[in-house]
Amino acid sequence: MSDEHDIAEALSLLAQNGDPVSIYPASSTNVVLGRILSVHPELPHFTLELNEGEFIPPGEATFVAWLRSSKMQFKLAYDNWTPVPDQPTIIPLDFPLRCQVLNRRSSTRLETPLGIYYMASFVLNGKPYELQLYDFSAGGVGMRAPPRDTVGLHVGRKLQRVRLELGPDTVMIADLEVRLSRTFRSFLLGEQVQIGCQFINLSPAMQEELTRKLQELNATRQR
Repeated sequence: MSDEHDIAEALSLLAQNGDPVSIYPASSTNVVLGRILSVHPELPHFTLELNEGEFIPPGEATFVAWLRSSKMQFKLAYDNWTPVPDQPTIIPLDFPLRCQVLNRRSSTRLETPLGIYYMASFVLNGKPYELQLYDFSAGGVGMRAPPRDTVGLHVGRKLQRVRLELGPDTVMIADLEVRLSRTFRSFLLGEQVQIGCQFINLSPAMQEELTRKLQELNATRQR
């Protein structure tokens, strides 16, 4: 993606959703967390807001975020990532010259409807867990919770007999494998951990039920 208008649209969508952005400085092994705060309506500029206490060291940095069902990545380089006066977490930046957009998800994910709690509950090593689902697809689910509620949910961990409440009328029992775990800060909920899981050993009947639920939700959104 190299068209300025396409880049502006992508950054605006990230800003609108408040999606987390992971920043990987070339000179450091630490990951810096933030979000796109705003995009200039006319000029190729955007404003980055870092999490409290974060900073980007001088030099090149790679920005990574999820854009709908795709991974978006671009690089910027500054000798000094200068923040707004008296606001050390707010940094004005120029658009990147190009962005990479990689669709790594084999199936489209749909966000769960507002006002309806989609939940995942299971027991791991004798400890009960209950996390809110924020999206799901034919291939897996995304969950989130405060860090204290996600202890032990490492990448590669297999979760057996997870009870998935997909709306008021659909309950599924499925096995999952954790494929993604990352921390971000929600401006409404505070610090959260995003857990991405893939279905494993899904029976044909369960796959059919999941597909039906996805079609039902998609049809509701298009009305």
